[in-house]
Amino acid sequence: MQVDYKKLWILLIEKKMSKPQLRQEANLSPATLTKLNKNEYVSMDVLTRICKVLECDIGDIVETVR
Repeated sequence: MQVDYKKLWILLIEKKMSKPQLRQEANLSPATLTKLNKNEYVSMDVLTRICKVLECDIGDIVETVR
């Protein structure tokens, strides 16, 4: 299975937040943001930090794709 973070990018647009802002507020490394851009796996810790910043649930930012 693969992951897709398209929902994350849509949510950022809706909340008028840029990727650099998200990176700073969620304390993400540039490498982690690159992984998200490439739809690669990131840790559950990263996902929960993003959810905390965006005030959402994990299902609101990521989905699995077959």
